[in-house]
Amino acid sequence: MDHEPTISQDVSAKPGHRKPGKARGLGRDVVVASICGGVVALMVGASYAAVPFYNWFCRATGFNGTTQVATSAPATGPIARKISVRFDSNVAPGLPWKFEPEQSEIEVNIGQVVTVFYTVTNQAARTTAGQAAYNVAPLTVGAYFQKINCFCFTEQTMAPGEKREMPVVFYVDPSIADDRENDGLNTITLSYTFYPVRDSVVKPLASGEGDRRKGNL
Repeated sequence: MDHEPTISQDVSAKPGHRKPGKARGLGRDVVVASICGGVVALMVGASYAAVPFYNWFCRATGFNGTTQVATSAPATGPIARKISVRFDSNVAPGLPWKFEPEQSEIEVNIGQVVTVFYTVTNQAARTTAGQAAYNVAPLTVGAYFQKINCFCFTEQTMAPGEKREMPVVFYVDPSIADDRENDGLNTITLSYTFYPVRDSVVKPLASGEGDRRKGNL
């Protein structure tokens, strides 16, 4: 009896059937793509969170010369050690203001609450607004420089040609005397730079209670 020739059939040629290796490769590609997408999303989210986190970190630690905010005078009071505080003022391009301290330098006791004034003049024939950025040098002193009141806390709006005296109430925390890294510190420089506020909501132009001379607190 004659045998009919046997024809081998290639299972892989059947429609809808994939090789196991190829299926595993596609699954791996999906996983890699998902991981990459997650990393990109994380990076985008981190970029939005970086600025507020950095600002919070600087305020909390005094990093990069960022000064602190106090609500009252130090509980221990002033100590005998004195330190000089210099005042620096700058105006960024685009803001037509004249900005300068009334005193370039003073000597204070550490822990003494002091009020100083900066003078600001709007040299434009229109209402303008600005916001002051600030820091102290050396940068390591930021954690000890305490402000009770400052024009830099809020945006400032100036009428055409207006001149205003703006106060800063501060003290140097007595705990700086326990910091051995600052044993030889004799001078602190407080620096401000006013930047223009482009899309400012016009605020009342009165200088307000905080801008009036009250002497040292």
